[in-house]
Amino acid sequence: MLPARAIIFHSLAHARAALTVAQETGAELCLMTAPDAARYAGPDHLKKICDLAFTGVEGGATDTLIDCGEDAGSAMAALRAGWKDIAFSGGAELAAKIADMAAQCGARLVETVPQALDLVDEADPEAACRRWLSPPD
Repeated sequence: MLPARAIIFHSLAHARAALTVAQETGAELCLMTAPDAARYAGPDHLKKICDLAFTGVEGGATDTLIDCGEDAGSAMAALRAGWKDIAFSGGAELAAKIADMAAQCGARLVETVPQALDLVDEADPEAACRRWLSPPD
């Protein structure tokens, strides 16, 4: 099961800000791509961003999730790229086939995407992550 909260990254700086705050606060985090990002940005490129963001990060409860939208080809490419959690919103029959392929790769198809903060328009991504991941008063 993925953490209840996610942060959508659009760049390496976004991913690093989210991971930094999660590490500082001890918050569980799902670092997530934007909806349908696998199709337009590519699973390999997005995986490299995540891998770079995790460089030097010790421990922490952070999962990564790629959103493939309804594109089965993107979902299969995400599996080849090494993603372990894949969101796919295509039809049930196709989703079952992709879930089977994912299981064979040690990955899983995620049916319910966590609530997410999208960093796309945040002037200060780290402050936004801190607000999002901080426990309520």
